[in-house]
Amino acid sequence: MQAPSDADKTLKLILSRLDDMKAEETIAIDLRGKSAFSDYMVITSGRANRHVGAIAENVAKGLKESGINGIHVEGLPNCDWVLIDCGDVIVHVFRPEVREFYNLERLWTQGPSAAKVI
Repeated sequence: MQAPSDADKTLKLILSRLDDMKAEETIAIDLRGKSAFSDYMVITSGRANRHVGAIAENVAKGLKESGINGIHVEGLPNCDWVLIDCGDVIVHVFRPEVREFYNLERLWTQGPSAAKVI
């Protein structure tokens, strides 16, 4: 059995933090072999701007506490869509209406070489 990669450990930490913060409709998309920039993409929703911001801040704090450096966060001032890039895993935290509008799940999970939702 293969040991979990750093990306797998990071994904597990992120999913745990999202669950703790009551993030909604969370999906993880396996990008290995589909993208050169990341191994996983996580897409989730918060109920309102304040919830989106709290989720994003909690995830970023957990990543920093676990020793992951170089985390880049965008979108915190408005909290409609916050992106957390920690290299191996990219997290998108949306308000539901914004998530529906951009529909990133469809973009990454359809087509000839669709990524797998895990």
